[in-house]
Amino acid sequence: MAAGKGRAEATALAAAGITVVLWASAFVSIRSAGEHYSPGALALGRLGAGALVLCAVLLVRREGLPPKAAWPGIITSGVLWFGGYMVALNWGERLVDAGTAAMVVNIGPILMAVLGGWLLKEGFPRRLLAGMAVSFAGAVVVGLSVSEGGSSSPLGAALCVLAAVAYAVGVISQKPALRHASPLQVTAFGCLIGFVACLPFSGQLVSQAADAPLAATLNTVYLGVFPTALAFSTWAYALSRTTAGRMGSTTYVVPFLVVLMSWLFLDEVPGWLTLAGGLLCLAGVAVSRSRSRTPRPPRPGTVTDPATAPSDPQQTGPAAQPTSPAPQARRTAT
Repeated sequence: MAAGKGRAEATALAAAGITVVLWASAFVSIRSAGEHYSPGALALGRLGAGALVLCAVLLVRREGLPPKAAWPGIITSGVLWFGGYMVALNWGERLVDAGTAAMVVNIGPILMAVLGGWLLKEGFPRRLLAGMAVSFAGAVVVGLSVSEGGSSSPLGAALCVLAAVAYAVGVISQKPALRHASPLQVTAFGCLIGFVACLPFSGQLVSQAADAPLAATLNTVYLGVFPTALAFSTWAYALSRTTAGRMGSTTYVVPFLVVLMSWLFLDEVPGWLTLAGGLLCLAGVAVSRSRSRTPRPPRPGTVTDPATAPSDPQQTGPAAQPTSPAPQARRTAT
């Protein structure tokens, strides 16, 4: 049983790793596509591509509609996380610098841990809280190191806060839905609901797609297929096998990966302060996902301390007499 639990945790961690890598790559693609698509149009195009892929996989696997009990969580996460979060974040990043956005949006995992401990009864493990504190400090360091002075606005900061709240509430709503429906069902229908919620931006998408270069459109499709369809599916799979708080802590790796990808693909060389903040993020994630070791219980019949070992009831009392070697040998054998 312990081996099976360990394999399940390893699989969930691998799925979470796929998610954070693809979500980190999304920031690079958003930076390119966002120059030619407005926040709402970009979110609609991304969700449309993701919904097409997810619904196609859903039909191939013949999973059908989720049970009724899963729909409240799917609808809430679809509207808030798939729809509201993407629009608010795309819009907010146009008004604040990347560092400020990274710092503000990273209150999302903290809200997630608080809401998970309160509403989902996941508790508040000390290692999780300590790890998240370390990771948030690292996110602040990364944010300060890449901030551009004077480029922020109150509206942009408020939009990033709104994105963080929508992200946290969306994940907390998704967790109960995964008790009744598969990760693919929860992701596919959540993405579809988010797409429907963003339909008011369809006019912008059509007009901007006609003028946008092919690279920007391909980045939008990439955002829908990989950081949305695939990454949200692996996220739901991992979330169904662990707590919302621990899953939220893994996303603190994203800012560090964004810095590395910007270094590799955009020739943006990070400074030492940025790298130090990224290492803090990684250390915090490691702490939050670690488990305290509990001592193994002694095997039955094993005496760990002769001074505290229970005496043989046959050898206690005033009438107890020394036994002969033969009976003692028989008791030892049994």
